[in-house]
Amino acid sequence: MDARVDGRAITPRAGKPVELNALWYNALRCMARWMGARGGAAAELEAEAAEMRAAFLDRFFYPKGGYLYDVIAPDGTPDPALRPNQLLALSLPHPLVVGPRARTVLDAVSGGLLTLFGLRSLAPTDRAYRGTYGGGVVARDEAYHQGSVWPWWLGPYVAAWVRLTGDRESARRLLAPFRGHLLEAGLGSVSEIFGGDPPHDPAGCIAQAWSVGALLEAWELVGGGDGG
Repeated sequence: MDARVDGRAITPRAGKPVELNALWYNALRCMARWMGARGGAAAELEAEAAEMRAAFLDRFFYPKGGYLYDVIAPDGTPDPALRPNQLLALSLPHPLVVGPRARTVLDAVSGGLLTLFGLRSLAPTDRAYRGTYGGGVVARDEAYHQGSVWPWWLGPYVAAWVRLTGDRESARRLLAPFRGHLLEAGLGSVSEIFGGDPPHDPAGCIAQAWSVGALLEAWELVGGGDGG
């Protein structure tokens, strides 16, 4: 989320971003497992991970919205913007949020961000939302992470959906619209982003590796096999 205009970050991440907390928790848990496998002392890392998870759940859940705060600023102020970054707290191998609260978060993300071609980078109800990607450099940068749809987020979304519901068939259907898209922009590939508003026109790079990689990973997870 590095778009800048005249040195100003469009989406500042100063403080405690939700996605970095999820990644750090997984790093701690992985290190503990590797230490244990090599006969090392893993208890200290496991304790740090448990403490970190308890603090995260206490500070990051937004009760009014039923989802996770996006960033907690250095002064402690939470940002209630609804973004897909919180999916990493549900989808990584060691989830920070589980059970009914995780399903509440997933439902909020589904209702506000899910589209035919991935997840919006910001909910349409937000005043900063930009539903179209186009125009000059400034206009494009302002829309890049403020509403544009990113197909790569379907990877974490599908992982979270399958983990919480076990419903691989409905997750598989989420990938169906890309059959037509493979003939639409970059032949045989997937675009970097799509417009936030329907009809979700493709934009950005016409063949984006992280879009392709995440969708292939999701396809394998839902049992897609060779029939795509």
